[in-house]
Amino acid sequence: MDVSPENLAQVLDSLPKAGFVGVNVTVPHKERVMELAHQITDRAALIGAANTLVFRDDGTIHADNTDGYGFIENLRQGAPDWVPTAGPAAVLGAGGAARAVVSALLDAGVPEILISNRTRLRAEVLQQDFGKRLKVVDWVQAGNMLEEAKTVVNTTSLGMIGKPELRVPLDGLQPGTVVTDLVYAPLKTRLLAEAEAAGCTTVDGLGMLLYQAVPGFERWFGQRPTVDAATRAAVLR
Repeated sequence: MDVSPENLAQVLDSLPKAGFVGVNVTVPHKERVMELAHQITDRAALIGAANTLVFRDDGTIHADNTDGYGFIENLRQGAPDWVPTAGPAAVLGAGGAARAVVSALLDAGVPEILISNRTRLRAEVLQQDFGKRLKVVDWVQAGNMLEEAKTVVNTTSLGMIGKPELRVPLDGLQPGTVVTDLVYAPLKTRLLAEAEAAGCTTVDGLGMLLYQAVPGFERWFGQRPTVDAATRAAVLR
């Protein structure tokens, strides 16, 4: 459903009346729903954004963030040999998705996160919120941080169909680095194509979309779905 920000509160109020038990929320609403929810998980509060809402029988809205779970599950499935402790991660972007990714990477044991955003201030806010394992890099220097990274993540919408290309220089990518892009339309972005050519292990963003939905589906319908090749094929069709 394409909902404008000014209509978000009204739409969320009407959905339970229409029989909805919950919804996934995407940009640009992930931060705004935090103000409209009645209960917020610690994870969503830390990230500062929610993507999964449950409409309770008592009329309240429960908000959680399963993006980090979806991101890590996708990474582990797409790159089974990924070792989070092997070295720094480079994260492009500092929005709601980046906050979930940073939280998940830190929990997984990544020793340092180099983060760069077109607006430096947003990256600095993440550094303040998540601590000294984050190091902010100017956007014009973003390509340089790829040289030492063992994990590279694009959390921006750059490279998505209808959006500008990701223009960060990619010649610093090293063979064996795990590179993933949260963009899934197109499935193989310029970042992933160039990373593949450089000998990196690449993971597309479709799996994150699938895995982030697992906890929400279980809460809504009482069954935990399995993400497998058939699930992926169905979405691609």
